[in-house]
Amino acid sequence: MGASKQTNGLVYCFRKTHSYIGFKKGYNFVLWFIFAGALLGFVLARLQYLSIDDKFRVGASPGEWYWLRHGFRKVGITLHLATILPAGILVIFQFVPIIRHKVLIFHRISGYVVMSLLLLSNIGALMIARRSFGGTLETQVLIGVLAIMSTLGISLAYYNIKRLQIDQHRAWMLRTWFYAASIITLRIIMIISSKILTRIGGYYRAMPCDEIAFLLDNQTQFETSYPQCFVANGTIDGWIALPARFDRNAAQIGNSLGLTFGTAGWLALFMHAVGVEIYLRLTPRESERLRVVSYQRQLEAGFGHAGSAGLTVDRLGDADMWQPPKEAPI
Repeated sequence: MGASKQTNGLVYCFRKTHSYIGFKKGYNFVLWFIFAGALLGFVLARLQYLSIDDKFRVGASPGEWYWLRHGFRKVGITLHLATILPAGILVIFQFVPIIRHKVLIFHRISGYVVMSLLLLSNIGALMIARRSFGGTLETQVLIGVLAIMSTLGISLAYYNIKRLQIDQHRAWMLRTWFYAASIITLRIIMIISSKILTRIGGYYRAMPCDEIAFLLDNQTQFETSYPQCFVANGTIDGWIALPARFDRNAAQIGNSLGLTFGTAGWLALFMHAVGVEIYLRLTPRESERLRVVSYQRQLEAGFGHAGSAGLTVDRLGDADMWQPPKEAPI
């Protein structure tokens, strides 16, 4: 009897909590709590990296600081972190229903800020793509594709909200930030992959001798381990096929992370892109409810094709034209 009362009390508290912040369905609150919580934790853990010359220099992946410590690449990483981290915090509140309903002005202003910050962060990411985590070809393409996907997504979200197509605005905002948040899953996969490759052994990647020397504090160890890096007059030059091992010195740890970053990124992006489409397909009632709201607001604004004034499948594809229901969905 006591356990039943306790369970009922927990259920009541759960329903009270998600209803208080505007979620009509408990599963939506749970998903928001999990994914928004993961994003918030990731961002808060990296706010310290805004101190580029101090915290980022110490905490970055081995080899990152060698390439990003000066010039336009330092400008790029500074721009990227200074924009994407605040955007990651603000966007969490964009998906809280009570804010959209009760504090619409905050939602609108914050939305414009988030869009601007995301676009600027993509510029910063592209500036460092050539050298980020080794700058392999798959890494450069990954960063480029992710920048294109998120830029296109946020642009479509903006277009649809200007056309008062709220259902499509929701869909494209969800897609954009699921794409962007793949960077969190990427790091989990990257570390696991690096440890697996270390266990298997036999994986190598070329690394410049200058970078190896920069990463190894012990100059004697560097001279002894990599004598082929020294040319005439003791000058350091050339490249070394370095083992990718997560359990050795900083150079080999950085090498393993650089080897797995691109692959982990593509896998993470695939998982997030598929995952968000599954979620959108599993919540058609919410999409339909927002489309009815869009229909009403588009009528009031005098738009043609009310209910389909934005980018909708019935205007772009061969679907039947959408018709407003006699009763709005619950």
